[in-house]
Amino acid sequence: MSKRTIVTMPGDGIGKTVLPEAIRVLEAAGFEADYVHADIGWEFWCKEGNPLPQRTIDLLEKHKLALFGAITSKPKAEAAKELAPELQDKGYVYYSPIVGLRQHFDLDICMRPCKTFKGNPLNFIRRGPGDTIEEPEVDVVIFRQNTEGLYVGVEWTNPPDEVYNALMTHPKMKKFAWSPKEELAISTRIFTKKYTERIVRAAFEYADKFGYKSVTVCEKPNVIRETSGMMLAIGKEVAAEYPHIQLWNTNIDAQMMWLTKNPEDYGVIVAGNMFGDIVSDGFAGLVGGLGFACSANIGKEVAIFEPTHGSAPKYETFDPPIVNPIAMILTACMMLDHIGENDKANKIRQAVADVVAEGKVRTYDMLKMRGSQDVIEKGAATTYQMTDAIIEKLK
Repeated sequence: MSKRTIVTMPGDGIGKTVLPEAIRVLEAAGFEADYVHADIGWEFWCKEGNPLPQRTIDLLEKHKLALFGAITSKPKAEAAKELAPELQDKGYVYYSPIVGLRQHFDLDICMRPCKTFKGNPLNFIRRGPGDTIEEPEVDVVIFRQNTEGLYVGVEWTNPPDEVYNALMTHPKMKKFAWSPKEELAISTRIFTKKYTERIVRAAFEYADKFGYKSVTVCEKPNVIRETSGMMLAIGKEVAAEYPHIQLWNTNIDAQMMWLTKNPEDYGVIVAGNMFGDIVSDGFAGLVGGLGFACSANIGKEVAIFEPTHGSAPKYETFDPPIVNPIAMILTACMMLDHIGENDKANKIRQAVADVVAEGKVRTYDMLKMRGSQDVIEKGAATTYQMTDAIIEKLK
């Protein structure tokens, strides 16, 4: 059987550090593949005016499968200032390349698992009865709709007349008539039945396959009645096909309170783009933070796997590097699951679990240190040492 080809997109900052470490672990676990580098990120924005070059899109269209590191994003005006001099004032506008990839390849299903590793000093704890301390076991998978909602970029500052006039036909827009049009900033939140049903159904199918007892729709239908209301209504329709799985409905604000009261009660959570982003970061904080947060962006043909941490550019030049590679390694496990290499994925996850439980090798975040080069002198493991420890457990 021929090797798979994996497109690797390290991107910016620590993405260049952690992605090679994940590949080291994949190879140690016996996974064989050809890796093809693809350009993406801030460097290509600055020198080409495009952080997502067409050549990278072409590679993804050909090979369908990618590991992605991290991206640096900056506000529009700041991004424009960093363009090469010959590109200044040419009309280039910066857009996040990962958002561009999600929209170009219709990567509408985003999965973000948040699972406790026993022995992780960063795990959430709470006070129990009397003076006891409880450490609830969190096992939550967030299904985030990835291509619609507030992140679609349909927005205006000083909207054109045709847009402004159309919006003013809505009764609730009348109260903004006092504002000069050039002082209005408007973002739209767009849900479609097709893609809302796809993400809800994916959540139920996953819960059914892996034995989760509930699917929670986490939106705000009591206020955002049309879009959140659509997701809840579709949730009820799909739930009727899975009578053994409970459908729960929580408002995003209340959910953020409850996730520290009873996080162990939740199984699969489904939400729109922005609320899914928020609630997944909230649950990630309960299981170790962004050093343990992985994700998958899945479409009908193409799948891209990325840790949810940012590029953290201040750590890029540290030598040796100190960042935690576990999120990227767990992301690679999600890729293995996607292509049917479940045994290798589970083997790697068990190796991570063993290292965390043993507690001999911990990166600075796991030791609750501030990120600086001297953390190694204080006992923190380097990025390489954490990877080495995981590989050792694979033997």
